[in-house]
Amino acid sequence: MIEKKPLIIACIPAYNKERTIARVIIEAQKYVDKVIVCNDGSTDLTGEIAEKLGAEVIRHKKNIGYGGALSSLFKRAREINPDAMVILDADLQHNPNDIPRILLPILNGEADIVIGSRFLEKDITMPKYRKAGIKIITKLTKFVSYKGISDAQSGFRAYNRKAIYSIMPTEHGMGASTEILLKAKACGLKVVELPIKVSYCVEKPSTHNPILHGLDVVLSTVKHLSIRRPLLFYGAPGVAALLVALFFWVWTLQIFASTRQIVTNIALIALGATIVGLMLLTTGVILWVLISVVREVKYGA
Repeated sequence: MIEKKPLIIACIPAYNKERTIARVIIEAQKYVDKVIVCNDGSTDLTGEIAEKLGAEVIRHKKNIGYGGALSSLFKRAREINPDAMVILDADLQHNPNDIPRILLPILNGEADIVIGSRFLEKDITMPKYRKAGIKIITKLTKFVSYKGISDAQSGFRAYNRKAIYSIMPTEHGMGASTEILLKAKACGLKVVELPIKVSYCVEKPSTHNPILHGLDVVLSTVKHLSIRRPLLFYGAPGVAALLVALFFWVWTLQIFASTRQIVTNIALIALGATIVGLMLLTTGVILWVLISVVREVKYGA
């Protein structure tokens, strides 16, 4: 009996990458059965070049963002139903020749998701501000997802069929990378990291403002944490606020007992902390109930 060859696709989010997209596609085609490019509102010839080279092109009328491009690529992958999907950047920062190595744990059944990590290599050539930002984001992501990951923002990843059908990015910005890890953790998917080298000496590097990029990712992570763990996210600061309120209420009563006077400032702090604490606890409980109901409706009781 002839063993069926696995169907493998490469997906490339691209925005104004006419200078590099051709080489990425040609190199990727050596290792995959199909290349799909999401032309995310490019104003240059990115889409036309991709089509001429035989890649399937998904077109966005306007630039939605990296996460929006990933969402379109995941949706198309579900329609194709491949055994594995590899995602890489269109600017040659990722080396397409690493595709077989990134896919290997997927094809061997050792992982659901493989991340190409820039921090598993000893010799890392990366701008210091970028390195610091990625490490901060990774630490935040590790707190709410996989403890052992070293590069939560790597865009060079491979997914098996189970991961493709379990995850759907909803963030339009760069926060989609961490959103995927949070959802993968919730679905119990196995993640493996492999070392890769990334070139930042590309002709047209990313134009994302590093500060805005970092804020986008942090806010996205915080948002998903608040949705997935509302009791922890709102309840913990709510209890802390009530403990502060208790301290100031006791202080206020002690002063009143000895002087028959109420110190307005202390009493206002106690009142304010009480209101904030009760609001946070109430919000946490309401969200927890709503999310529990949604999960029961979606997955069954």
